[in-house]
Amino acid sequence: MLGPLFDCDNHYYEAPDAFTRHVPDAMQPRCVQWAEIDGRMRHVVGGRVDYSVGNPLFDPIAPPGILYDYYNGNPRGLPASEMMRGNLQPQDPCYRDPNERLVKMDSQGVEAVWLFPTLGVLYEEPLKHDPEAVCALFEGFNRWLRDDWGFVHEERIFTAPYLSLADLDWACRELEWAIAEGARVLVMRPAAAFTREGSFSPADSRFDPFWARLDEAGLPLVIHTANSGYSTNGYADDRFGRASIGMSRRPSVKGLALQRAANDFLLTLCYDLLFERFPNLRIASIENGSGFIPDLLRNLRHAKDRNPWHFKEDPEQLFREHVFVNPFWEDHIAEVVEWMGAERVIFGSDWPHMEGLPAPADIASEIASLDEATRRAFLCENTRALARTRPA
Repeated sequence: MLGPLFDCDNHYYEAPDAFTRHVPDAMQPRCVQWAEIDGRMRHVVGGRVDYSVGNPLFDPIAPPGILYDYYNGNPRGLPASEMMRGNLQPQDPCYRDPNERLVKMDSQGVEAVWLFPTLGVLYEEPLKHDPEAVCALFEGFNRWLRDDWGFVHEERIFTAPYLSLADLDWACRELEWAIAEGARVLVMRPAAAFTREGSFSPADSRFDPFWARLDEAGLPLVIHTANSGYSTNGYADDRFGRASIGMSRRPSVKGLALQRAANDFLLTLCYDLLFERFPNLRIASIENGSGFIPDLLRNLRHAKDRNPWHFKEDPEQLFREHVFVNPFWEDHIAEVVEWMGAERVIFGSDWPHMEGLPAPADIASEIASLDEATRRAFLCENTRALARTRPA
């Protein structure tokens, strides 16, 4: 018996007007518009056609976990594109309707989910040169999310307003709005903050008013895999696409960019002493994998040894106190538990994406080596505790 599941990484597919419904008409050319190109509907982001997702209407769509074998060692030796060919299906209503999603969750044996964007995590990067557009787009996006899903549905579906540090005043206002609307989890991309004054560490002291309010409110902040703008420095095509999630027809260093982005974001929070200044913060790294964790912990130890005057507290210990890690389902989860501790590793299926699990309960085969108490913590208890608001 697997027991209760609190899935920290579920997704919706955005409605066609998710990026336009609440964005002022005058701002839409600088944000997101629709265009028909070569007979297909495409998003135009900041005036440029976006090709990062083949069909932003998501209908038809690949079924959940169609690439399970590919990410599980690819025993048949087939390219990802061949696995998907001919397998598109009409969109399931549960991808866009919270009540239908509850029915699906019941059938899957899922107690609760955190729900994240599919497209929404891709569009800050192409707009980062225009902070006003970033703020207008995601302010509108968050109002769409409230309309269609709500931030808490039946105490089982928790959706995350998207935040950005592109403009500090906006970030603080949007955070206050999200708190007032009852949001219980927040999300941003793992990336530096690109502002009118330049780019900065997200833990730069100029952003302390934002972090102070988040610390006071006690909401968890998720850094979810996204287009974080990472370059391959000429080694490969830098466009965000299949290679970014490791499913091109040949290996590419582009597939490492997602973990590099999470590593750099989290390491910088520690180097810049964010957790010393704000001891109530809780950060969850979701769908960024876990392979970077041993090097991150080693680098924190080196930093402390080489700069003892800089740290008032042990940065490695603070990392383990404040950061929760969601491994990829195909990672060696028992190793991640050893690195982070059993209380800091959380389960996410990436359902219903094609690279996720076909069903959340399919995680059972990946955690057979864990003892019962660790399985319970990983599958439900850690995320359930993290999901509780913890005001300072």
